Amino acid sequence: MNMTHYMSLLAENQPWNLIIFMAIPVICAETLTITEFFIIFNKSRSGGLRTLNKIVGIFDGFYFTGIFIYLLFNAVIPLTTSGGWHTWVDVVAVGFYLSGVVFVLPIALMELGVIFKNKTENQKTKIHFILIGGFLVVAHIAMIFGMVNPEIINSMSNMSSMPGMQ
Repeated sequence: MNMTHYMSLLAENQPWNLIIFMAIPVICAETLTITEFFIIFNKSRSGGLRTLNKIVGIFDGFYFTGIFIYLLFNAVIPLTTSGGWHTWVDVVAVGFYLSGVVFVLPIALMELGVIFKNKTENQKTKIHFILIGGFLVVAHIAMIFGMVNPEIINSMSNMSSMPGMQ
């Protein structure tokens, strides 16, 4: 079976690529999500969960930024210049995966007080929640498209021969 580069990356160099590119970012995102629910529900401004949320947010933001930079120069640019993409599905999977940086880097920067300094705590909590949600959405889109066999996309171009598709 032909795979997207997203799935190839996770399948190669087992278990390290799976841990580096999937497990760590996803576990961090899930930790952020779960702690965020508790923080919002309990209206917590301090405490152990808030501290954990802050530490994980900073770590994940910079960790994923490192992944973004690494894959940009070692996968995206070489695949684009060589025409090595396996159909548009491959581009969508990798593109959505890498777009996660748009959501997690601002979380780190917000936690460090670099951005959104003049926002109230409620506004920061809302922004934080939206950013976490955005990351989860793009990560799941990447996973879904990453699991598609690119060969089926090429064979779907002529669907008019299927019953009921005329």
